[in-house]
Amino acid sequence: MMRKINFFIIPFLIFCSCAQLPRPVTDAGETGPITEIPVLLEKDYLTIIAAGDNLYHNVMIRDGEEGDYESIYSEILALVKPADIAFINQETLLGGIDFGFTGYPLFNSPQKLGHAVAAAGFNVVNHANNHVMDKGERAVFVTMDFWDTYPEITVLGIHRSREQRDLPKLIEKNNITLGFLSYTFSTNGIPVPSGKPHLVSFINTEIMAKEIDNLRPLCDFLVVSMHWGEEYQHNYNKTQEQLAAFLAAHRVDLVIGHHPHVLQPVKYITRPDGGTMLCFFSLGNFVSAQTQNPTLLGALAYVRIKKIPVRDDKTTSKIVFEDAGAIPLVTHYEGEYTGFKIFPLFAYTDELLKKHRQHRGNKDFTMDYLSGIASKVLGEKLLQSNPLEQEE
Repeated sequence: MMRKINFFIIPFLIFCSCAQLPRPVTDAGETGPITEIPVLLEKDYLTIIAAGDNLYHNVMIRDGEEGDYESIYSEILALVKPADIAFINQETLLGGIDFGFTGYPLFNSPQKLGHAVAAAGFNVVNHANNHVMDKGERAVFVTMDFWDTYPEITVLGIHRSREQRDLPKLIEKNNITLGFLSYTFSTNGIPVPSGKPHLVSFINTEIMAKEIDNLRPLCDFLVVSMHWGEEYQHNYNKTQEQLAAFLAAHRVDLVIGHHPHVLQPVKYITRPDGGTMLCFFSLGNFVSAQTQNPTLLGALAYVRIKKIPVRDDKTTSKIVFEDAGAIPLVTHYEGEYTGFKIFPLFAYTDELLKKHRQHRGNKDFTMDYLSGIASKVLGEKLLQSNPLEQEE
């Protein structure tokens, strides 16, 4: 059972997790510094699944309210529920009916959607994105109040106070301690209220450096969520590349990227300290009602890490990447934007595609198109089956 780490036991964590920083191995098998730990279990590993933009437009809100939102995620439960850590970028606020249910350009979604996200198995939810201020400060607080009803879910990127922002986001699972941070490039020109810079975490390298460096000694494995990049571009840009280098220099282990609404590459990046950072530049849309062909193909990041002994007495350990890749996903909808559902590409069929509204109006939207884009962008990181079914 996943549990959040209490701030008052941080001194113990400093002792047991990161006296020296662990780091993953590279593809070539290079190892990094070792970490002193008091006990090492025989199987100290965990799996991470991460989804991109959970982006709800008006037609999706209407469709879900007439039925339910949980059915949208029914085909990917076998990918999400078995994971130890399941991350999602919740692109829209969950302000509820008081703010009106709206889509583009100022989004607000029913809290019923949040219940569906929790029921699907997601336990790390990011709100540091460009739509977080769409309905103002009060809607952000209402969204935080909603997630407070799920104490087992860790919420990233929004904070009630400076003190809350300073509390480290730590999750301990399978004798591995993970740290989390999250940042967005923008709030679409809607300012954060004066005197409340803590409300939303922005990309600011001076602040990020302090926060990352403070969290790094408290965890075995450091994950940073980045809302960045150019929309509808399959190639990451220079700013993303520079920020990725900055994150690597500060010894981040895993970067989860989103915002472009389309897939971007997955890369191992060698850190200046010799360790390895894995970067998913963009996971694309998890689900949306967008109509451009590339926006209907997203991915789930899959990462499996393991803590292994490096001495016979099992008193020291290191973290390694055992496996990693991206599972392509298709957003499916029919008719007049009804029947929304997410399918893994490996389970999608010609029969389903022929029912897709996009195929009806765009004959270029084919199985060959979907598999071709996935192969071109993801390359050797493309996963064509459920990796969690193969785990012990």
